[in-house]
Amino acid sequence: MKMNAASLQDKAGWQAVNVTLPQFDHAAMTAATKEHPIWVHFGAGNIFRGFIAALQQKLLNEGLSDKGIIAADTFDYDIIDKIYTPFDNLTMMVTLNPDGSTSREIIGSVAEGLRADSSDAAMMARFKEIFTDPGLQMISFTITEKGYALYRPDGSLMPVVQADMDEGPDHARHAMSMVAALLFERFKANGTPLAVVSMDNCSHNGEKLQSSVMTVAKAWAEKGFVGQDFIDYLTDESKIAFPWSMIDKITPRPHKIVEEQLAKDGIEGMTPIVTGKNTFIAAFVNAERPQYLVVEDKFPNGRPPLEKAGVYMTDRDTVNKTERMKVTTCLNPLHTAMSVYGCMLGYTLICDEMKDADIVALIKRLGYVEGLPVVVDPGILDPKDFIDEVVGQRLPNPFMPDAPQRIATDTSQKVGIRFGETIKSYIAEGRDLNTLVSIPLALAGWLRYLLAVDDEGKAFEVSSDPLKDELQAKLAGIEAGKPETYNGQLKGILNNASIFGVDLTTTPLADKIEQYFVAELAGPGAVRKTLHDALAEA
Repeated sequence: MKMNAASLQDKAGWQAVNVTLPQFDHAAMTAATKEHPIWVHFGAGNIFRGFIAALQQKLLNEGLSDKGIIAADTFDYDIIDKIYTPFDNLTMMVTLNPDGSTSREIIGSVAEGLRADSSDAAMMARFKEIFTDPGLQMISFTITEKGYALYRPDGSLMPVVQADMDEGPDHARHAMSMVAALLFERFKANGTPLAVVSMDNCSHNGEKLQSSVMTVAKAWAEKGFVGQDFIDYLTDESKIAFPWSMIDKITPRPHKIVEEQLAKDGIEGMTPIVTGKNTFIAAFVNAERPQYLVVEDKFPNGRPPLEKAGVYMTDRDTVNKTERMKVTTCLNPLHTAMSVYGCMLGYTLICDEMKDADIVALIKRLGYVEGLPVVVDPGILDPKDFIDEVVGQRLPNPFMPDAPQRIATDTSQKVGIRFGETIKSYIAEGRDLNTLVSIPLALAGWLRYLLAVDDEGKAFEVSSDPLKDELQAKLAGIEAGKPETYNGQLKGILNNASIFGVDLTTTPLADKIEQYFVAELAGPGAVRKTLHDALAEA
């Protein structure tokens, strides 16, 4: 059985392999959407297919909308050519339940898959057609935080962006330039309003998107390609809005077990591919069940009733608070703490770590005991319930093949937000920092991890981090198994407020971190013993 538009008629066949079908007329939806689109989404990968497209499917199923989404990719055209087109824009959505079972649904809310390629005249003509339709309500993005970046690490413009600025809207290649160019087409045609919505997993995502689009547009204005009236259009929130959002759902690479199950049931074409841009993708998406999307309700040309699909439509402050709740207390700090210890204790899967009593004790204390008293409560989600779900369902899910080695990447860029904000809240509220155990353990564990020696005394590879070389140089002379080699080297790191958000040497935490760190140097098994003893005494 092959997944395509024609096969949607074989209801009995799909039912026999436990696949739920779209509950609407797929052909009618496709035709109506192509004629007068309401929603374009850039970034056609798994988080879009397994979450955002499924939201619109729910509205279509319930008769709350008669139109779907046009999906576009600005980076990896193979996704469109090899995953969308051969399957008539359908996706096999496989939900990975914590109990090890799965549920299947064909997502049919995508009406069209487009390559956002400025060198393809026919494609660009179609994009102009879409963007000049007055009924278009929103464009959204899941292109990763890197997709908004215009500058290289040295602060200079990327060559492609510089070329876009020099050559004007007609030759835009970078995703942000292309968006600015298409908004210019809309402005020239009718100047109707539009919401430009980042749904990427990064803080203040709407602000990042707006800044990049405006940077390109202003460069064009300076060079005479566009007038001030276009800049005024972009900066008028009643015309063009850039709502903020918070998204949370894990959609990992295609899982081998899922692939095998689909093949066993005779569903064809489900073998994953690796695209030319090194994207691991398949005609199916596997994803966890828990999902959260919180969006600032700023849509000047109307919007689908997303709240009826489970989206939290709210104000910017609440979006920001929800992001802070997740990143500083309820999810991300737990991830980082368990990842550095997981690497040292020989784990390669987060779900396996959740069978380790010491690691579970570490993150439970971190979230419930140390984080919750100062958590930013967004009011729409209960922080304790959120942690309950993270600890009870999400992290232990055996289908989630996430590795501590991946989570440990770029930890120096994360500890300030994930731990520093809680420390600052304790200081601001006059709370006793001496009561903290999991936070100093997590920070000591990270510094011990940077020695690149596991708890058995074996060398391992530290995950990439922009400060790795600098931090390891400051730890020079310290040897795992020889606590006597510690001579205060940590102080030159712990006083760095740009890393931790606060100068830890001005707090009692520095001494505590040093004590744990030295204890973890004692020899094989010292990391485990320190972790266990500190939490047992807490």
